[in-house]
Amino acid sequence: MVAKSRKSMLTVLVFIMIAVAALAGCSSGKENSGSNEKSEPTTNAGEKPAAEKNEKPVNLIWYTIGGVQADQDKVIAEVNKYLTEKINATIEMKVLDWGDYTQKMQVIAASGEPFDIAFTSSWAFNYVESARKGYFYEMDALLDEYGKGIKEVLDPAFLEGSKVSGHNYAIPTNKELPAQAVWRFNKDLADKYNLDITKATTLESLEPMLKAVKAGEPDTYPIPSNIDPFLPFDYALEGLPIGVPLNTTDFKVVNVWDTPEAKQMFGTMHKYYKAGYLPPDVAVKQGNEHEKTGKWLVDKQHTVPFADILWTDSMQYPIASTPIHEPMVFNWSVTGSLQAISAQTKYPEKAMEFLNLLNTDAYLRNLLNNGIEGVHYKKLTEDTFEPIPDSGYSMPAFTLGNMFLLDKLANDPADKWEQYKTFNSSATNAPLLGFQFDPTNVMSEIANVKNAVDEYGNALKTGSVNPDEIQPKAVEKLKAQGIDKIMAEVQKQLDEWRASK
Repeated sequence: MVAKSRKSMLTVLVFIMIAVAALAGCSSGKENSGSNEKSEPTTNAGEKPAAEKNEKPVNLIWYTIGGVQADQDKVIAEVNKYLTEKINATIEMKVLDWGDYTQKMQVIAASGEPFDIAFTSSWAFNYVESARKGYFYEMDALLDEYGKGIKEVLDPAFLEGSKVSGHNYAIPTNKELPAQAVWRFNKDLADKYNLDITKATTLESLEPMLKAVKAGEPDTYPIPSNIDPFLPFDYALEGLPIGVPLNTTDFKVVNVWDTPEAKQMFGTMHKYYKAGYLPPDVAVKQGNEHEKTGKWLVDKQHTVPFADILWTDSMQYPIASTPIHEPMVFNWSVTGSLQAISAQTKYPEKAMEFLNLLNTDAYLRNLLNNGIEGVHYKKLTEDTFEPIPDSGYSMPAFTLGNMFLLDKLANDPADKWEQYKTFNSSATNAPLLGFQFDPTNVMSEIANVKNAVDEYGNALKTGSVNPDEIQPKAVEKLKAQGIDKIMAEVQKQLDEWRASK
């Protein structure tokens, strides 16, 4: 999920690393980012150390996504000892399940139930939508006064790309910045049939590989699921086929389903479906069972540095990938993981102090992510660790803050985080980066068009219907449901946004 000025030289990467390390030993009571050893509390000039303050610590309620951990209370108790020393605060971390998070957080925010900080994203408890509803605190001034460390370590594109109506309402996680779609291959099958996967670029280039595997493995479907094939457009609204070409020069908004590129993709997928390269029920099939069985050749994913290693470790058989396009920074990739402050919080300054520490303090970040040394993990070297299986604590790293502060696993490359920074610096900006569409004037049309997308989308994308017959019907249905009115509103706002830049 934009020609980018962030193509940095090596000196820039070095500067970033130095800046992160410098945060450790200087002001704001930040911890040394190169070590997990706890240091004595330090303070800003003129501020009394937290230990000398008489006031009761502020308790912050923090909602995040994942699964409740057996030892969560034990870890948070250690976290709160540290936070009390550092910023005279404690946290109450409430973890909501992946599948329930969006619905429960919408109810909590709409009802006014107290909370101070919450995970938000482009895919769970929608960030832009929630900011527009007034659920989140506008934090520009807070960032300047209490989040200076965040601004020093975070790629500026994260903060720029996550603005809503020109303001920041959440702190993005410092992780991979761009998105890059890849063809992901089961290397065992690719090697068995001597396939040169480096030739896999376009959807059409897959055909001889699919044919070879299907001939040799008749009971295998080389494309195992709905891969949502890549189309070269930047979308203005999540889930709707409205956007501009990635190489646009005139920024004209189009109905993506009514383009030559979409027609070609739908046709190719139908050809593959008829050849038996996809399961008959692919349009309605759920889950990733193929990852367990190994009976598949290729799917489409988004990559990060060393993703092939991660996928191989996860599936326990070799995975290799080839890029479909160059890394690009999209609005949805920038807003894939953020922490927002509630608009109703009584403690906005303290909440920002905590978020600043979460993004600059290696001891706190690793404690929240990995748990307690000797209980939940074993320390291997100064910056590597090994989780203790079934220890009672295992949190999703990308949801909790600055990932570049995390210790590495034993089999991680030594330069893992430097490679992430290089990956971030290599990207270009998608054309709509920073543009956030306001749907207020076309809400009913959006709902109607989404229904049409749900009716036709999976069938067309999986090739399980003849696009010569169905694509014109789908385009006509989109028009009948109001897509032209939405496009006109997007074009109006996009033109205004471009004129204001």
